[in-house]
Amino acid sequence: MSRPAYAALDLATRRWWRAVGREVDLDGAESWLRAPMSADPTVADGWLAAEAARHGGEVRSGVADAGLVPDWDAMAGPGYDPGAVHPLVRDFYEHTAAWRMDAWSSWSPWAWLPGELVSRLFGRRVRQLSLPMRPLDVSRGMDSRVEVITDATGRQVAAGWLRTLRLTGEYVFSGCYTQRTLPGAVRPSVHVTFPLEAGNVQVFLQPRNAPGGGFVLESPAGSWGRDGAYVVVDDGGRHVAARVPIHETFALYVDDDGVLRTDHTLRMWRATAVRLHYRLQRA
Repeated sequence: MSRPAYAALDLATRRWWRAVGREVDLDGAESWLRAPMSADPTVADGWLAAEAARHGGEVRSGVADAGLVPDWDAMAGPGYDPGAVHPLVRDFYEHTAAWRMDAWSSWSPWAWLPGELVSRLFGRRVRQLSLPMRPLDVSRGMDSRVEVITDATGRQVAAGWLRTLRLTGEYVFSGCYTQRTLPGAVRPSVHVTFPLEAGNVQVFLQPRNAPGGGFVLESPAGSWGRDGAYVVVDDGGRHVAARVPIHETFALYVDDDGVLRTDHTLRMWRATAVRLHYRLQRA
């Protein structure tokens, strides 16, 4: 496809979300959905500087032990005791940049073709949300880079986690990680935003404990304003959002050999679309 054809496809996609979504006020009642968007069709890491400027801060690159979660204990609440989690899990989230990641992927047969189409038409081109489609795509593992986003006082308010395939250098994910409390919630959720041109995909994940010091993050099915996945689109200054039936589970645990591992399951409605497994090792 030509560049104008891709631009028309992206515009049509945003118009479709406008048709199925609801108008939201990101400066008012739905401020919990305010999150970075990309000003350019190619996402990669281009959104970082604008997000730091919005907070009056800066992007700190190359921080050797930068983490995704600045305050691990802030998520304490019903169903989740941070102190009961294995120390390696906590270390990974507080010092993510110091960890190396190897990955394996497995797609359900029904989801492979839709996943391949999304990857070809959007993911690889926009350098965002480009899930590995074949096991050999991740045969050399993933490179992981964490960029700290601060406010005017120098406090970390978010982190950009940028993951690329070690084999090709292609972007897999470019996400903004924060902790955010949803309306009526008693504790923060882990909030992950994947910027897109004039929009984004957001996932609110609730933490809970698992046996043996394990840790689970889950975006369940539910009503508007609860943990789950959302798409937000900027249509000429008018913002539209929709809750989408994408549900993820991240189960982190330490195996019998003392290795930190993660089972990542992505579902559409109740049907499993793709499973990923990560082996995490301190660099």
